[in-house]
Amino acid sequence: MKKFDEAYKLLEIMYRDGYFPDFLVDKIRELVQNVIKLLETGERDLEKIQKQLDEMTQGINDLQEEFEENDSEIETVARESIAETVDYILKWFAIEIDLEDAISARDW
Repeated sequence: MKKFDEAYKLLEIMYRDGYFPDFLVDKIRELVQNVIKLLETGERDLEKIQKQLDEMTQGINDLQEEFEENDSEIETVARESIAETVDYILKWFAIEIDLEDAISARDW
């Protein structure tokens, strides 16, 4: 079972940008880490992996209102940061799911 790259900083762009409250980025990171935990088990079933990706994406969708309440939003920089992170994870674990499919449940 392969462990995730400890040197990679999840959502680094969002953490560097003061527009995004860290406590909300932490919530997104938790959702992303659930995908990583599944992949670290050695799971290779693409349907199960996509289900976890959908749960992550729906969880991020659910955070939009909280971002707005904190004078922020999941906009271009956030979308790019999330997509970059998910893309890196998929490549790290050699998962054959297209990035657009991986986060297709998004409404951000």
